[in-house]
Amino acid sequence: MDFMTPIQIPKLPEPISYGQKLLLIGSCFTEHIGNALAEHKFDVLQNPHGILFEPFSVHHSLIAYIENKKYKEEDLFFLNELWNSWHHHSRFSDMNKEVVLQEVNNSVEQAHEFLKNADWVIITLGSAFSYVLTEENPEKAKVGLHVANCHRAPGQWFFKKLLGIDEIIAAMDNAYHRLRAFNPKAKIIFTVSPVRHLRDGVIANNRSKARLLEAVHHMVDKFPDIYYFPAYELVIDVLRDYRFYDIDMAHPNYPATEFVLEKFTTSCIDEASLQIMKEVKQITIARKHRPMHPHTNAHKQFLKVHYERAQALAAKYTFLNLQDEIQYFSDAL
Repeated sequence: MDFMTPIQIPKLPEPISYGQKLLLIGSCFTEHIGNALAEHKFDVLQNPHGILFEPFSVHHSLIAYIENKKYKEEDLFFLNELWNSWHHHSRFSDMNKEVVLQEVNNSVEQAHEFLKNADWVIITLGSAFSYVLTEENPEKAKVGLHVANCHRAPGQWFFKKLLGIDEIIAAMDNAYHRLRAFNPKAKIIFTVSPVRHLRDGVIANNRSKARLLEAVHHMVDKFPDIYYFPAYELVIDVLRDYRFYDIDMAHPNYPATEFVLEKFTTSCIDEASLQIMKEVKQITIARKHRPMHPHTNAHKQFLKVHYERAQALAAKYTFLNLQDEIQYFSDAL
């Protein structure tokens, strides 16, 4: 008897492999995938603007990376003792506007250089709801701007808009063509975040996800180098149980995210890289080990074995950056 809905996830025609560059952009679920890939020593850059949820913010950010946009003082606003950017996550906010500008521009420049040679762009859309500045905001010139982050500004500064499918498609289509002109080899994987935006309400959240899904599949059906990974369906339709959510009943918990990541690796990463990932994982787990008795000969032998194993792995696969692990084991010996 089956207790889970079966789902067939076709292997990518040309799967991801070590040595390739992967830019990840989008919702917080993007960072689950990105962190896992980074821990396995793939060459990744994730969310240079910070976490982004809705399609217009993803579009703006990708165009900024392509154009190597230079943000200026007029792109910032001051609120709650901090300088902020409507297009960036609050991790860029600071009391010193020069610090903010330096951080956002450094991040864009890094993304610009990385995207030039990126092999994959993984886009995770979280919500079709967009927050748009109204005439109530202090900067009248920015009325109508779709913001990436509200930065706890007064609610009357925004109106909440559920983007239409055609609007989402137009934004993603434009970003795709700009990306193709900038980096013709880059392929795209779309996902829709399984995180439930319950503050919108269950019905509104489902309408939002439905629009994202329809727009994404329009893009997948239209272009040969765009693919879809069903993170949303894996949690909502395969796991399909509240025991796979955190206490907020909105975010998938650790077992759920591990389940999705397992499916991602088997369907999106090539066989040779899967074997290397197993070897890398042994090294990264060993580095996290915290011994009760660090001065024993047994622990010193443990460090020595993994120091030599990390060195051998780095020598065998020159694309792996294991310098932090090698240095850690060396310092601990």
